[in-house]
Amino acid sequence: MPGDLKREEQNVKTRTSKAIGVAVSATAIALSVPLAVNAYAEPTTTPVAEIPDPQGPECGPFKEALPNWKTLANIPVSNALASIPDVSTFSQAISGQLNPAVNVASVFDNGPYVIFAPTNEAFAALPPEQLAMLRADPAALTQLVYYHAFLGLLGPDDVKGQRPTQEGTEIEVTGSGGDIQVNETTEVICGGIQAQNARIYLIDAVLDPALAPAPITPTSTSATSTTATTTTATTTTATTTPTEPLPAEAPAEAPLSPAAEAPIG
Repeated sequence: MPGDLKREEQNVKTRTSKAIGVAVSATAIALSVPLAVNAYAEPTTTPVAEIPDPQGPECGPFKEALPNWKTLANIPVSNALASIPDVSTFSQAISGQLNPAVNVASVFDNGPYVIFAPTNEAFAALPPEQLAMLRADPAALTQLVYYHAFLGLLGPDDVKGQRPTQEGTEIEVTGSGGDIQVNETTEVICGGIQAQNARIYLIDAVLDPALAPAPITPTSTSATSTTATTTTATTTTATTTPTEPLPAEAPAEAPLSPAAEAPIG
């Protein structure tokens, strides 16, 4: 009997230990499940860059006319231009609506581009015969709209400088921030409007490629340096040649000096 009691006590202890182990394991699992769920339910978020305000004296009316202007940053520039009421004529000019033979919207959509978009008032100020010519002459209209764009993604503080346009001739931008001029006479009334692949600048006049500034060419000093070097060499040779050579040196006078034989340029 005593042996039976000891075995029974040992069995009870074993069952108790197993029960405690199971309970501890169940508790650990119960605690780990919420942690795993929480870890899975909290994905990392990528910060979204703030869209800067455009700058210029007429940006207030622009924002009033287009309260959701920040959404332009998510769409191609041709769609962005079509969404701005004040540049509808320019939008038509690049999309085949002013002249069916001229549709360069896909070109601009494959930017990056800085685009200067004349307002409707700017187009209305053109002579009627010029507007009629643009509607009838695809080459002239293509030249005009391409002159209003150049490659880049530049904001109002960085857009200044002279660069070639998509048309080929150059454009000059001066000033910064809310005070920017194009080719000295045209004012940016609201600039730095973001599209998906471009920066849009509303301007108060239609730019004329015929009035483009002269190209900037680097000044070369190589020709001047070569001339100066040749002159120095000639002078040195003339100085070191004796005016009255000795009789033994006379045969050496026949060949031309190396300086005289050297080509210039």
